[in-house]
Amino acid sequence: MNFNKEQQEELLLILKKRFEKNPLRHKGIVWQEVQDKLTKNPQAYKALYAMESTGGEPDVVAFDAHTKEFIFFDCATESPKGRRSICYDKEALDARKEFKPNGSAIDMALEMGIEILDEEQYHFLQKLGDFDLKTSSWLKTPNEIRKLGGAIFGDFRYNHVFIYHNGAQSYYAARGFRGCLKV
Repeated sequence: MNFNKEQQEELLLILKKRFEKNPLRHKGIVWQEVQDKLTKNPQAYKALYAMESTGGEPDVVAFDAHTKEFIFFDCATESPKGRRSICYDKEALDARKEFKPNGSAIDMALEMGIEILDEEQYHFLQKLGDFDLKTSSWLKTPNEIRKLGGAIFGDFRYNHVFIYHNGAQSYYAARGFRGCLKV
């Protein structure tokens, strides 16, 4: 999807309002620097639009001083609505004989131009607020677990972050995935 100037400005306004509303997520980061970086990266608009349009509510959560990149995570309170009821990856999707979901987390993230959060990133996100109180989110699964047919997911219950496992081919109405974009 190509964005015209008006669409870019509309998305920037949404992101700026969210940035200003949630200052604890990005201490020490200046919005104008984020906007300048976005303006130089047209591909970022496509990914951020995909995150936004599927209910992710992307926001800046960090700046990597080594790579000079701003890091966006999906910060919706619950796992994004437009990305639920999906299994973990294409291999899991292909393995289902019946009642196949509409897609997989890994393929959807790739199509959106983002990466699925890993366990470390998910723990970091949970330090910024309480997320997935009623839902859960698939997480990037270590190869040794995936090779055995499993995948991991996280949620927040009883004031604690839980990381657990399921068969990669499983899917639930309350499980989606959260993404990360580096700009």
